[in-house]
Amino acid sequence: MKRYPIKGLSPEPLNTVNLSAGEGVPGDRLFGFARYNSGFDPTDPKPLPKDRFVVLLKEAGLAGLRTRFDATTQQLEIDVDGRTHCFRMSEPQGKTDAARLLYDTLEQQDPEPPRFVSSHPHRFTDVSVVSPKMMNAISVLNLSSVDALSRKLRTDIHPARFRANIEIDGLPPFSELSSVGSTFVFGDVRLRILSRTKRCAATEVNPETALRDLNIPFLLRTHMGHMDMGVYVEVLDGGTLFAGQKGKCPQE
Repeated sequence: MKRYPIKGLSPEPLNTVNLSAGEGVPGDRLFGFARYNSGFDPTDPKPLPKDRFVVLLKEAGLAGLRTRFDATTQQLEIDVDGRTHCFRMSEPQGKTDAARLLYDTLEQQDPEPPRFVSSHPHRFTDVSVVSPKMMNAISVLNLSSVDALSRKLRTDIHPARFRANIEIDGLPPFSELSSVGSTFVFGDVRLRILSRTKRCAATEVNPETALRDLNIPFLLRTHMGHMDMGVYVEVLDGGTLFAGQKGKCPQE
């Protein structure tokens, strides 16, 4: 299990997570670096397309950075070329310096560096533009589906390409895609499948090399007849999820 405190940056592994009905993973994608002229207004937050932010879709080099963010202390660490840079994101100078580091490291061509933004409880999820419900959707990846695609292409595909919150195993490959409307059950937690996850160019980036080496959307369409990998779910009944917890297959 993982959460992504800052949209586009490194994940934070979770051993347990407490979920509430109708809410996303706590602390997931509550912050982001909005690009120059993104149109995001923290005082009146509206969902925006993912390309208005600093994300893998446009900056493959993000995969080469290792970041850590403590939402409580607002301390951000960014590792670049073996050096750790620390920023206090509660202070204007810290936000400016972190944005400038990303701008320079990623060699962005925008007229100005991005802005560090947040507006709790607004989430910067990719599907926030669909509906308020989808803004709080949780991404689930079936590892068997990733393995099936890897075998088809005869190459290793790292699950990290898909930046999921929850990774599950033990289901038939791609069976989750035909289970929209059904429910995963993990103890007291019930997660209803809302939609399939259509993949974009962000998945082309190898998370280990930071290079675009596989056109995943094209390969999915060519070999599987669609561009989907994983599903989005909503929390029907809350509770605590544990890493390695056994669950029940999607139920009607």
